[in-house]
Amino acid sequence: MSRWLAGAFAFVCVVGSAVAVWLVVVKSDSDDGRGASAAERAAQEEDEAEAPAKPKAVKFTVSVSGDLLMHQPLLDRALANGGGNSYDFAPFFEPVGDWIDGVDLGLCHLETPMGPGPPTTYPIFNTPTDLAGSVERSGWDACSTASNHSVDGGQAGIDGTLGALDQAGLEHTGSFSSDGKSEKPTILDVDGVKVGFVAYTDATNGLPAPQPWSVNEYSVDDPQAGARAIIEDAEAAREAGAEAVIVQIHWGDENSQTPNASQVAVATELTDSDAVSVVVGQGPHVVQPIERVNGKFVVFSEGNLVSNQGPASGLPAVTQDGLIAVLHFKARGERVKVKKVTYVPTWVRIGDYAVLPARASADQANAGALEESYARTVDVVGEGNGFGPEF
Repeated sequence: MSRWLAGAFAFVCVVGSAVAVWLVVVKSDSDDGRGASAAERAAQEEDEAEAPAKPKAVKFTVSVSGDLLMHQPLLDRALANGGGNSYDFAPFFEPVGDWIDGVDLGLCHLETPMGPGPPTTYPIFNTPTDLAGSVERSGWDACSTASNHSVDGGQAGIDGTLGALDQAGLEHTGSFSSDGKSEKPTILDVDGVKVGFVAYTDATNGLPAPQPWSVNEYSVDDPQAGARAIIEDAEAAREAGAEAVIVQIHWGDENSQTPNASQVAVATELTDSDAVSVVVGQGPHVVQPIERVNGKFVVFSEGNLVSNQGPASGLPAVTQDGLIAVLHFKARGERVKVKKVTYVPTWVRIGDYAVLPARASADQANAGALEESYARTVDVVGEGNGFGPEF
């Protein structure tokens, strides 16, 4: 081969090698998705680093309990529990403490006021203020105070109730000591999630409220107006920062295990509002069903948590039954929903007025009565579609 041909051959080999290397590099860049310039790649990596992470889900539980209805035999027992010098109601609730103190937020329903003067019971109640301290020691965090007995003691009874709760360090809503306080939404912090709390009653036993702002009430005969008022309060709570709103209502026909037309109408309107997350009711002294209305949970009635009602006082056995509803919330970012509802059937042991979970193991001496109570409650309240008994 001539020197000229050898040189040409060498040149071709060098050029070919360079082209091959270039093709390999380009192919490698293409396979790695790095065909962009260095500046573009750097910008892409910076954008990925700054992209917000998906919000972490927060789960929390809220328990809501039925009526605390303090008849004279309960006052007598509480006074004995306190050694005759004070009233101690806390032993009533110890057997169900897991569902009061063992949740992230516990809500109670005070049916009777705690005003000045001596204790009185049915039909005009005035419960000792020691109840507030017992409620706090039992593990509740807040209470609704709107009921058919809210105005039994007039404004003094309301003021006494709220003062006792304040002294015990308990949040509250439903009745108020001033117009300004009635306009301020009650918002509770649960694991960093802000939960609005709204409470209403559909009756005050014919007694007029001392002031238009004294108690949140609506007429049972005008459920649409009632629903509008409740929704306005729920919207105000949202505007104040609430990410979810629990509505508690004292409503319904006494001793009826079927929601009346007014209850159904109010529940339908409330669950159709984006402002309301869940509705829980008390008032009939007996349990009523849990249902999903417009896709949201409605606990129509939890019955009594504690009272002297039952066959021994001439009332149906179902007035001795109750339930504690446990709302299971899930929050992710701005989306906060009740994912399911479990409930604890309860039964009041007349005598010491201990509130027992309605299962035979809670008291072998009353195993049969507990099993019957459980069956009655589950038969009415139901299960399925995201709700059911805890045991």
